[in-house]
Amino acid sequence: MTTTGVRATARESAGIMPGAWRIGLLRGALEIKQFFRLREQVVFTFSFPVVFLFLFASIFRDRVGHTGVTASQLYVPAMMASGIMATSFQSLGISIAVERDEKVLRRLRGTPMPPAAYFLGKIWLVLFTAVLETAILLAVGTAFYGVHLPSDAGRWLDFGWIFVLGLTGCALLGIAISSVPRSAKSASSVVVLPFLVIQFISGVYISVDTIPGWMLDIGALFPLKWLCQGLRGVFLPDSAKVLEQAGSWEFGRIALVLAAWCAGGLALCLLTFRWKNRRDG
Repeated sequence: MTTTGVRATARESAGIMPGAWRIGLLRGALEIKQFFRLREQVVFTFSFPVVFLFLFASIFRDRVGHTGVTASQLYVPAMMASGIMATSFQSLGISIAVERDEKVLRRLRGTPMPPAAYFLGKIWLVLFTAVLETAILLAVGTAFYGVHLPSDAGRWLDFGWIFVLGLTGCALLGIAISSVPRSAKSASSVVVLPFLVIQFISGVYISVDTIPGWMLDIGALFPLKWLCQGLRGVFLPDSAKVLEQAGSWEFGRIALVLAAWCAGGLALCLLTFRWKNRRDG
């Protein structure tokens, strides 16, 4: 038996509860297992951005100005960003609201499980689904739409921190908005509508060079716009940066905004998260 196994056995023999990290891992495995048991949800989650990518890339195929990229290539990183926000913001916003309304959170709160373990479980689910969906979209983009994988380590490093900061900020925003719906029935409407609007003003469905400036300014208040811009900077040639509002990728500004959303999202969660519905007191 390994040292870790001996320690775990000793802790169990002494009646000591495992730590939040270990319980969070187990909770995450349970969340992932439950997710894949719902086949319709799995198919919808992973096929939705792929179908939209196919539709938009099939309709808009011309080259964009003198950038050397096609409209379909612009949609690949945009759909990747949208997929990241869908698996974090939308997924958590709806699922936590439903679990609160069904009193699942209330029952979990009454167990010895550390509250942090619940959120760790959700984080593992979000991370797993976001990585898988991003990989699928990247594979489709490189295979059918001429998107080239970065050839230098610097771009992959940029992709790493953009992915982590963007996913974290969107996940925290999803946890925060989960407290807004009054019931499970209204959760989808409350979460999906603002997400849909944010996609349109952040350059997901419409190229940023055709969106009115005031709309882009509003979109810049949310993480999706910067997530889209960062992923375009990673997977598209530098000639395409002239399409951006500032005419550059602005990696430094992207890092600051996404990091600010991580901090602000955490503050919102601490201020707004509830284990019970308002009607339960």
